[in-house]
Amino acid sequence: MKTAIIYHPDCALHDTGGYHPERPERTQAIEKALRDNFADKDIYWLKATPAELSRIEQIHDQGYVRKVEEACLRGADQLDHGDTHVCVDSFAVARLSAGGAMLAVDEVMQGKARNAFSIMRPPGHHAEHAQAMGFCLFNNVAVAARYAQQQYALKRVAIIDIDVHHGNGTQHAFYKDGTVHFTSFHQYPFYPGTGSRSETGEGEGVGSTLNIPLVAGAEYEEYQLAWDAEVEPALKAFQPELVLISAGFDAHQDDPLANMRLRDEDFYKLTRLIKNFAAQSCAGRLVSVLEGGYNLDALARSTVEHVQSLCDGE
Repeated sequence: MKTAIIYHPDCALHDTGGYHPERPERTQAIEKALRDNFADKDIYWLKATPAELSRIEQIHDQGYVRKVEEACLRGADQLDHGDTHVCVDSFAVARLSAGGAMLAVDEVMQGKARNAFSIMRPPGHHAEHAQAMGFCLFNNVAVAARYAQQQYALKRVAIIDIDVHHGNGTQHAFYKDGTVHFTSFHQYPFYPGTGSRSETGEGEGVGSTLNIPLVAGAEYEEYQLAWDAEVEPALKAFQPELVLISAGFDAHQDDPLANMRLRDEDFYKLTRLIKNFAAQSCAGRLVSVLEGGYNLDALARSTVEHVQSLCDGE
């Protein structure tokens, strides 16, 4: 079986303006690198389709979704008075980005793909229930997790966030929900300020959040140690039926927005850890969803390593 790559050329229509780090060239660089480095025997390409609003509203407030649509249609250029820039096409592209994550779930759950990687933008893991944040409009991985539960009757889904920034929106979406286990590796203290070890869930979700805050300058060995000592044991106890990766590549040593020290090949190794766990836990059902990564060359190389790991045998 092959790895499915979910993409759409309309990602380029989400125009964030000049000099913005989350720019159309990100997904263009990834697509070119993957097409140059992988043959049809290894991967196949599918165009994303828009997520139904009802699916997005499983994670986001209905009024917020309408607010995003209206803001884009009237030509607003920001959603959060900060760094989440939009244009007239951004709402439609954000629906495609959420839909791409859902399509990746379909391909894996229906047995069509060995695993899947959605290379869509805008990213999503900072988007809160009713607030845009950190370049994110809708929380793609959270939408995909809830979709997987509802569409395929899954009782337990795990999300592993390897972006350098804490996935605050994803954590909050499932903080009181014991059916979704959220693990985050991230630089700390750092934007967005959440992600301490004390944040472990509330109510029925107590123990379903595991934060791995790492100091600036951390290298792969620290990820490996945390995986062995904490993450894998927690995931084994949870026994997920599907694993989702919030695949940020901004922990790369060349990324301009952070201070971690991962190299190209470390993304192969980190993906391998997660993939091997999925093989043991849930018959290899693994879906990856693009988050950050802002040095175009490093992003392209790192995603090649990521996909190579997804494609390689056990």
